[in-house]
Amino acid sequence: MRILLAVSGGIDSMYMAHRASELFPEASFAVAHCNFQLRGRESDGDEEFVRNWAASQGMPCFVRRFDTEGFAAAGGLSIEMAARDLRYGWFAELCREHGFDAVAVAHNANDNAETLILNMLRGTGSKGLRGMSSDSSLRTPGGSVRILRPLLGISRAEIERWMRAQGLGWREDSTNAEND
Repeated sequence: MRILLAVSGGIDSMYMAHRASELFPEASFAVAHCNFQLRGRESDGDEEFVRNWAASQGMPCFVRRFDTEGFAAAGGLSIEMAARDLRYGWFAELCREHGFDAVAVAHNANDNAETLILNMLRGTGSKGLRGMSSDSSLRTPGGSVRILRPLLGISRAEIERWMRAQGLGWREDSTNAEND
């Protein structure tokens, strides 16, 4: 199986990247990094960090820079929805063009709980009460893409403990501290 690892440089995706061969035995990997150009030099630093990590692992690395603000404005979307559409559309293109079987994303147990709560607040049906799926398919303008979420059973605290114990680095996104 050929898996494209979606790596932002943050703690969750770096944990997934470091443990990919354990999470997906016998698979081969490449890295995909999106630079949404929303945080200036900080975004460029994330890109450089991911490129360097992939190179140190001998792993192919695909990077795309997006005009996220322009795309959001043109489509009347929030920045978050624009980034999601751009990201998953590009992942589908990469899978189709380079023969990847799936994209692995680093949603963890905390993300799944947050999604479940948001779904309940919005008044979901039975599908929304299940939260995220560890293996799903997503249709995008770039085509359909298989999404794997291998960290849904792992909490952010567990991820952070493991990364610190191993002495591994990651990038902090300053916007994660914002509550808007």
